[in-house]
Amino acid sequence: MFGIHQSWQSVVAELNRSMYGEEMVCSMSSQLFHIPETENLQGNAEMHSHLVPASYHRVTALGSARRLQSGESARSLMKTLTACIQNAERQDRDVRAGLQVMRNAAPAAYKTFVETIIRWQDYTELHLRNAKQLTSQMTGTR
Repeated sequence: MFGIHQSWQSVVAELNRSMYGEEMVCSMSSQLFHIPETENLQGNAEMHSHLVPASYHRVTALGSARRLQSGESARSLMKTLTACIQNAERQDRDVRAGLQVMRNAAPAAYKTFVETIIRWQDYTELHLRNAKQLTSQMTGTR
């Protein structure tokens, strides 16, 4: 049982890291709506239409992993975790596409800011992939 607890703990840790990155992406990209030069930045609103469900799926995956870590073991809970990780990955592809549009459209003074958001998205996705791999090992799924 200790090994299983440890493994779910590592999934929780990776999802926590992914959520932290998501917090930075959400905060920074939302901030652009409140800066006169970037309030209508091309790609931002469209990107947010995928960022919101990506965040929801990360939150749900993290809650599911926490429940598994604390000893719950329902197969439906493991399926929820797996599905939410996959759904977040799908939304992340469109988030990334929106961020590319934003970088291309950003005024010169804000290009570095948008590139920083992209680096946070890289971090977010890396840790989601790590969580997916660990979850796959735990559940025997792909």
